[in-house]
Amino acid sequence: MSSRFPNSVDVLIVGGGPAGLATAIAARRQGLTVAVADGAVPPIDKPCGEGLMPDGVEALAHIGVSIREGQGQPFRGIRFVNGEQHAEARFPNGVAYGIRRTIFHQILLDRAAASGVDLLWQAPVSGLQKDGAVVAGELIRARWIVGADGAASRVRTWSGLGTHERKSVRFAARRHYRIAAWSDFMELYWGSLGQVYVTPVGPEEICVAMISNHGQFDLDHGLLGFPELAARLQDAPYASSERGAITVSRKLRRVWKGNVALVGDASAGVDAITGEGLCLAFRQSALLAECLASNDLARYQTEHRKLVRRPALMARLMLFMGHQDRIRRRTMRVFESSPRSFAAMLSMHVGAGTTRDYVSDGISLGWQLLKA
Repeated sequence: MSSRFPNSVDVLIVGGGPAGLATAIAARRQGLTVAVADGAVPPIDKPCGEGLMPDGVEALAHIGVSIREGQGQPFRGIRFVNGEQHAEARFPNGVAYGIRRTIFHQILLDRAAASGVDLLWQAPVSGLQKDGAVVAGELIRARWIVGADGAASRVRTWSGLGTHERKSVRFAARRHYRIAAWSDFMELYWGSLGQVYVTPVGPEEICVAMISNHGQFDLDHGLLGFPELAARLQDAPYASSERGAITVSRKLRRVWKGNVALVGDASAGVDAITGEGLCLAFRQSALLAECLASNDLARYQTEHRKLVRRPALMARLMLFMGHQDRIRRRTMRVFESSPRSFAAMLSMHVGAGTTRDYVSDGISLGWQLLKA
């Protein structure tokens, strides 16, 4: 009786979410044979803010994936709202998209299939072996195993790569509303309970995602802490049910060992407040594919750390701003009085600019905060 699985591949990827599919697409572009195994049935949904920043769009294009007209809702910048305080800026270049996670997953899935990736759905991986992994009870031999199985990665545990240098967890919830966006910005609302992202994902639909510092919560109750937003949503019908998740900030000592490498949330997590998780995963995917093709995972370890630095720094700065009401109010006063400062921060956030620019803008912002 023939198996529905390949006997062997160059790369077996455990996890068929965005990070796994992006790695599969990138590895095929390097000429490697690839299989992706996942116990789920596609398209896979995940509670998140559903925003893809300009640097994420660019990282996708690097591996040959594009967002076509009608698949996502473009937005042009970011607006911060802290009570009566408002600050906004447009992206220095490129366009961002709000896109339903299921639609986005299907885009990646179709591109992976067209690239010649073996997609093994309803095929849970139950363990690793020296020359491969056990998939739905069968051994698939692989030269390389990639753990792309998310924040609770079993591949990370099985391979002995679970030692953390740093880890923190927050809770999130998401729901869609059938209402037209009131601007062409993604909005970030700040409050004592946490933060709320509002992302346009269609002409008549928005995604509302709240991240809390205070454990699990009910979204309707949480929105009471954001009266301006709650008033806008009061009569808007739900377009989806509420779904919860966790957002993990994590730094591992190592992201590869032997023939196993980790990518995406399995390898490093930045808090969802940055909106940079997908971009980071796509850049890691392209890098990992190059390193697998050249048999140089030591390079992956070194450059993986470099890729994480900027989003991790932005996450720490934004979380500090979120925890400190006084600092947040003072920062928002600077942003309101000096729009250039907010534009400079957004430019740094999406990786547009040089290290010299970041240092100069950081010093300028710090000086303005001292004067505020």
